[in-house]
Amino acid sequence: MTQVTLSPKYQVVIPLEIRTALRLEPGQKIQAFRVGKTISLVPVKPMRESRGLLKGIDTTVDREPDRL
Repeated sequence: MTQVTLSPKYQVVIPLEIRTALRLEPGQKIQAFRVGKTISLVPVKPMRESRGLLKGIDTTVDREPDRL
């Protein structure tokens, strides 16, 4: 587990091994979430990277007769 320090401007540096593994780029947007007493940072991916994500998903749904 890597430990980082919060700067006086409330900034942290993401360690190189994590930046490399997640292929983070300078200027890339990251979403921050509070989960209980922890902070989760999730990289925001461009929509183009999501293309085909749901390919092959079963879209058949049993519907009530009056909900067509």
